[in-house]
Formats: sequence, C-alpha cells, structure tokens
Amino acid sequence: MNKKLKSIVCVAVVAMSLFAMVGCGSKSSSETAATSAKSSDNEIVLWTPLAGPDGDTMTAMIDDYNKTNPKYKVKHVPIQENDLYSKLPSVVSSGKEVPDLTIVHAERIPLFVKNDMLVPYDDAIAKDGNNIKEENYLKEGWRVGAVDGKRYGIPLDVHTYITYYNPDLLAKYGPHVLDDNVITMDEVKEVGEAAKKDGIAAIGVDWMRVMTLAWIGQLGGDITSDGTKPTVNTPQAEKALQTMKDFVNEKIATQDGDDPQQLFKTNKLVFWPEGIWMRNGFKDSDVNWKMANFITFDKNKLLNWSSSHNFVMFKDPARDEAKQQGIVDFLKWIGNNSIKWATEAGQNPASMAVQNSPEFAKEPQSFLAKNPEALHVFNYQYYGYVAEALDKIVLDTVFGKMEIKDGLTQAQKEVEDRIANGK
Repeated sequence: MNKKLKSIVCVAVVAMSLFAMVGCGSKSSSETAATSAKSSDNEIVLWTPLAGPDGDTMTAMIDDYNKTNPKYKVKHVPIQENDLYSKLPSVVSSGKEVPDLTIVHAERIPLFVKNDMLVPYDDAIAKDGNNIKEENYLKEGWRVGAVDGKRYGIPLDVHTYITYYNPDLLAKYGPHVLDDNVITMDEVKEVGEAAKKDGIAAIGVDWMRVMTLAWIGQLGGDITSDGTKPTVNTPQAEKALQTMKDFVNEKIATQDGDDPQQLFKTNKLVFWPEGIWMRNGFKDSDVNWKMANFITFDKNKLLNWSSSHNFVMFKDPARDEAKQQGIVDFLKWIGNNSIKWATEAGQNPASMAVQNSPEFAKEPQSFLAKNPEALHVFNYQYYGYVAEALDKIVLDTVFGKMEIKDGLTQAQKEVEDRIANGK
C-alpha cells in the first residue's frame, strides 16, 4: 500500500477505536461481514483485515485447505481494517454474529484480553495433543500471542520493516557498507555525503513512527517502563529523531514533500526503509533492489520493528468445543502450508516448517531467518495510544516544524491522558 494512504488509514483507525494499533491496510467492503458473519454448523467464518493481493492470497490458501475436505470448511471474510476493529467490540458485546476466528495484529491482543474479549486456546491445544507449540513457530510471533501465561494468539507471520537498497548506487557511494551485512547510521551519513553532490539522497524519511520505534529499541529504550506506564519522552526517542533531523538538514535524507518510493524506483535513493510486504510493488519496476536488516545505530545491535498477524477467537457463546477443535485443525494445516504467504504476499510466515523449507530460502525476505532474534513486536497494551501520539509529531520534528523536545512532551502527555481517561 502507498505509505501516505497507509498513514491516513492508521490515523483513522486510532481515532475511531479504543483498540487502535498499527495496520497493514485493507480495501474490501465491511458490508461483506454483515452478510457473512454467521457460520453454519460445519463452517468456520474467518474475519481478517486483509484485502487486495494479500487478501486474495489468504483466500487461495483457504481454498487449498477446503479441498482437503475437512469437517469444518473455512469461509474468508476480508473487512476494511478500521471497520473490522471498530466492529469487533460491538459484536462481542452483543454475542451476535461473532466470527469463529479472526486475524488481528498482535499489538492489539493485550488490550483485547484486558477487556475480556478473547478466548484462550490452551484447552483446545491440549485436547489436540499440543501439536501447536512454541518450537513450531518463530519465537517473536509465538511470544506476542501469550498474555499472563495463557495462549490467545497463533501466529500466521512476523512482518517486518527493513531496508531496501539499490546495489548499483551502493557500489558507487558505499562499496564496503555491506561487507558485514549491516547498515549503520554512520554508514548512511558517509553514503549521503558522497551521493548528495549528484542529487541523490541516502535515506528515505518514510514511516517515521516505526523507524523511530526501532531506533528507540536499538538504543536500549522502550515505550513502557513496566507494561503499564508509557515512556515516550525519552533520551532514546530524542536521539532517534535528532539524528534524522540532522540527516534532513544535511540533505542526506529525503526532504519534506518527497516521495521516497518514487525516488527509489527512479534510482534517486540509496536506502529505502519499508516493509517486506512492499516488495510486490517492484514487479513493474526496472530498479535494481535488494533487502537488508533495518538501519542500526550499533552494528552489534540489530532490531527490526515488526508486527504479527495472529489468529484469535473472540468470545462467542455459540462456539462449541467441536468447532474449536476444527479451528485447531485449520491452524495446524495453515502452519504447514503457508508458503504462498511468502511467495505471493511477500510475507515472513511464522511457521518453522516454512522457515526451514527450500522454497522459502529462495525468497528475498528469507534473510530475516538468519537473525530471528532481531525481530521485535512492541506489544505494549497501549501501543495504539503511543502510535497515534507519535504519528502526530514525528514528521513535524524531523522536518523542523516542531521542536523535538516539545513534540515528545506532547506525545507523552497525550498517552498518559488517554490511559487515565480510558479512551
């Protein structure tokens, strides 16, 4: 999805819903859910925030599953993301038309649990013989599905914000940068100093919220001190924003009004920070590109901002144990058969069966398997508040329209006030 459009969607989501979190975007009509929410006795209705090519891929995977003639076939209902997350509280509260299964972003799970909206998988997994277990999934994807020792989410993927780079430009302006397979901030500056004389920027100012969060983590910071209290206004956040502001001022980074994606596609940008899910956007482009870990302050400290699509079960009095076991059967199958999620959707499946497969090794995003410990999901229960507060200030601070300290003070107060007011 175009980044500017993604930003608009994310702001709309957080403005409308208590459960506002990061999203990957969707375009399908929510009206589909209204007519398709109720499942039959032998059908599992799955709601997802997936649409466009990724939604089509999910539907194709489900079609493959249904061809195995399971006891419970699955029906995919993609819903526009902001509609999905605003609709869920009302259907759960009413107990009517609750989906049997739902894909949500893992950052949402702690708040859903706090509001008593989810059913844990533990009993269903145990009855199945514990075939769904930690060693079968990427650790970070598995970690974020648990709250207070109970399993509420089963991961489909761990999708990550990384660095696209232009090998031709890098060979010209920084030929030894990737000798150690790491791109540091110091190296970005060196490349930028060499490239700007030719009118080429080194780094794109793109989704600054998640770029900032990654750098906060790399610098040893976090967005909460204890899982409840927010820590937005920190020295780490200030350093991350100041570094990018300096890059903008020194013409090392793209400028206000630039389109980093277009610049990258036209060989005018060396490093483009973006999500692995954007790789399909290069299908009709002639630009030479590759992927690397997200740019870091310290070559010994890799941290790639990530999210994870998790399968969850919202509370529904009509869902019996037999259907829960049908859901577990589907989740086992999807774990072993999600290679299309990599090859067609450009994602990073959480299943270790896929991670270790020869097919996945051919995918450009498979380099993430070499450093799985670098994947990090900020699954703070008030992540949505932090996300919206940062979205309001990060670009203005980097582009010099607001003082960094003032912006972080504003963001900190906004999050604290929303927590105190419960909205």
